[in-house]
Amino acid sequence: MDRSLSLLLLLLFSLFSISSVAATEGEDQLIRQVVGGGILSDHDHFTLFKSKYGKSYASSVEHDYRLKVFRSNLRRARRHQELDPSAVHGVTQFSDLTPSEFRRTYLGLRSNLRLPKDANQAPILPTDNLPGDFDWRDRGAVTPVKNQGSCGSCWSFSTTGALEGAHFLATGNLVSLSEQQLVDCDHECDPEEPDSCDSGCNGGLMNSAFEYTLKAGGLMREKDYPYTGKDGGACNFDKSKIVASVSNFSVVSLDENQIAANLVKNGPLAVAINAVFMQTYIGGVSCPYICSKRLDHGVLLVGYGSAGYAPIRMKDKPYWIIKNSWGETWGESGYYKICRGRNVCGVDSLVSTVAAAGSH
Repeated sequence: MDRSLSLLLLLLFSLFSISSVAATEGEDQLIRQVVGGGILSDHDHFTLFKSKYGKSYASSVEHDYRLKVFRSNLRRARRHQELDPSAVHGVTQFSDLTPSEFRRTYLGLRSNLRLPKDANQAPILPTDNLPGDFDWRDRGAVTPVKNQGSCGSCWSFSTTGALEGAHFLATGNLVSLSEQQLVDCDHECDPEEPDSCDSGCNGGLMNSAFEYTLKAGGLMREKDYPYTGKDGGACNFDKSKIVASVSNFSVVSLDENQIAANLVKNGPLAVAINAVFMQTYIGGVSCPYICSKRLDHGVLLVGYGSAGYAPIRMKDKPYWIIKNSWGETWGESGYYKICRGRNVCGVDSLVSTVAAAGSH
């Protein structure tokens, strides 16, 4: 056989093999190639996005608008990748939303609310013998990842997550608690501060929710008061079905060693964060060079690691492990890793610990 023809056939076979391997890796791998460029067009990525997340639009006008937003978010993901190289950024279920739509629909922390009078300052804990790595998921104190849907109720999920962990430490039982009880029932305001109350899908604050729970007597089980992700419903709180109660709650110092010590001793912590990089986050340790400390999202701190993966020529990064409330299809199976050491995105700014009463 002619040598040039043999080389051509070998090249064609190689290209066919590469294509076959790529196909078997599925749409997920293709959809994440957006950050590095690749062979797919923006329209191809949008088609894969719609298929992966079951997206459909009411009209061709809406479809074309969402494609335009999607293209803008592809550029944004590339910028985030440059600013945050130790993480992976790309297409997520939020890639057809403008930043303002994303904030309005999927965040909901009202950091302008005053801290309740019942909130204590957490005592200073010893930090000499903290473990190098720690994860409450391995110790049975964390329920499966939940999904707040298109409701700005992140604050309620952060609240229940912290109380679920505290209740586990107090009783040995892990119980999924009701966010909908908080959405429907936690609206008590300070008469002198009429804008000081939690507001369901329009936002709230974890410490305010702890205060409500303390005064109400506790929270019901998720299965007894299931989540609907909707506002305006009647409060169906049944005091006879309380399963977990708050005995007290405290604000933790900004010192990261104190945050770690409280995490290890008291269980998962309610945390506020700026979520701007979370809209495009896929995995890895997020450690952006620049990130606002304006707090707009409530999450749950469940653990920390001493050294996360980082690209070549970058030091491995210690990180916090954050449980989010956008379902398991987002991030690392619903979790977010953000680096420790310099209050990145305000993650150390508003941290709270809660103590649960005994079993009911």
